[in-house]
Amino acid sequence: MHVIDPQTELEKWREGVLTSMRISAVVGSRQLCIFEQLCQPGLGAPMHSHEVEEILEVIEGQAEVRIEHEIRTVMPNQSVIVPAGCRHGFTNTGAGVLKVRATLAAPVFEASYDDGAEVKRRYGADGS
Repeated sequence: MHVIDPQTELEKWREGVLTSMRISAVVGSRQLCIFEQLCQPGLGAPMHSHEVEEILEVIEGQAEVRIEHEIRTVMPNQSVIVPAGCRHGFTNTGAGVLKVRATLAAPVFEASYDDGAEVKRRYGADGS
């Protein structure tokens, strides 16, 4: 058994959005990537896609989640399954900070964003 306590610091992904990468290939994961995001009201994740399935869970706050052309309001303790390859994104529609946890079925975070100006990130085994 390997107990992982990455003690990751919050990283600014975009204005008003902080991310804590919890589990990835960097800490030895072979099949999962888990991260948490804190989003200020009106902010979140722009439309993007992954080649793998993702679970998006609202921990605190309220989110409007978009998957392709479908939009739903998601509350604390609710999760959404995002099928592999589907364009998706979310916005904090509440008055306070939105905290979400994302779990991807791959140890490396990779995304293709609709907005070409979005900063691309990759958390691979080499720490990149």
